[in-house]
Amino acid sequence: MSGKENGALDSLGLGFVRATEAAAYAACKMAGRGDQKGADQVAVDAMRTAMNALHMDGEIVIGEGERDEAPMLFIGEKVGNGKGLGVDIALDPLEGTTLTAKGAANALAVVAVAEKGGLLNAPDTYMEKIAVGGGLPAGVVDLDADPADNIRAIAKAKKVGAREVCACILDRPRHEEMIGKVRSTGARVNLISDGDVAGVINTTDPSTGVDIYMGVGGAPEGVLAAAALRAIGGQMQARLVFRNDDERGRASRIGITDFEKKYELSELARSDVLFIASGVTDGSLLRGVHVRRGQAHIDTLLLSSAHQEMRWIRGRHPVSTYGD
Repeated sequence: MSGKENGALDSLGLGFVRATEAAAYAACKMAGRGDQKGADQVAVDAMRTAMNALHMDGEIVIGEGERDEAPMLFIGEKVGNGKGLGVDIALDPLEGTTLTAKGAANALAVVAVAEKGGLLNAPDTYMEKIAVGGGLPAGVVDLDADPADNIRAIAKAKKVGAREVCACILDRPRHEEMIGKVRSTGARVNLISDGDVAGVINTTDPSTGVDIYMGVGGAPEGVLAAAALRAIGGQMQARLVFRNDDERGRASRIGITDFEKKYELSELARSDVLFIASGVTDGSLLRGVHVRRGQAHIDTLLLSSAHQEMRWIRGRHPVSTYGD
């Protein structure tokens, strides 16, 4: 991407911050109410309205699903005013619908933005993933290696014992064998109920204590996490997981022909990218939305791969901004 295009992409950053803030505020009002679909819907509506006000020619490549399944923010939907820079957008207006419904930690509103063709157009299927933070030798871990071997490789690279390594894994029955192999090395496992975008990003922040993320989660979340890793450094490999012919058909319709392909980070996020996440509920990555005296306090993380920048933005807005 040219310097001019870099500047144009960066100029959209604050607009997308407003979009994730709007989604986060809308979703936070549903926290603890037990309504996953309702929480997701208000986040979708708020984010779409905010994005359509932006000066850009945007297209959703990772969204709420295909058009017949998602009335808004579906894959292929055009957003923005149709002018300005053409961009591809991956998003999850509410990453952690279950977390929000339960009033639990780590729910986020998330967007990644790149130039046209800059993000893998992944179907709404599962994805096997492995990710580590920056500062490690290239190829230190491998998606196809035994989980215990990956733990030992991380320990060797960090010059620590395996007992000092922590792996973040989604708490699912499908991961029981993986969890057992990791623990067989003496390593610790940080089990999370949802929110694997935050789980991947936590590998880049030493304060979280997470060294590696591994396991099977959503493909859209995988692309979003890859965008964040490209922006701040790290390594990631992934492979799409198909449960039936319908899911393979979805992949074929968007141009995927190699169903066994192992994707590297540079193939998941191919160009310079912006990654923006606003906290919905308090979590390890960001504080959630807090309302005090008619003011909404919203924390946002803005990452830019062009400049390898991380910016924490603490927004304070009158709730009237959001129609309240």
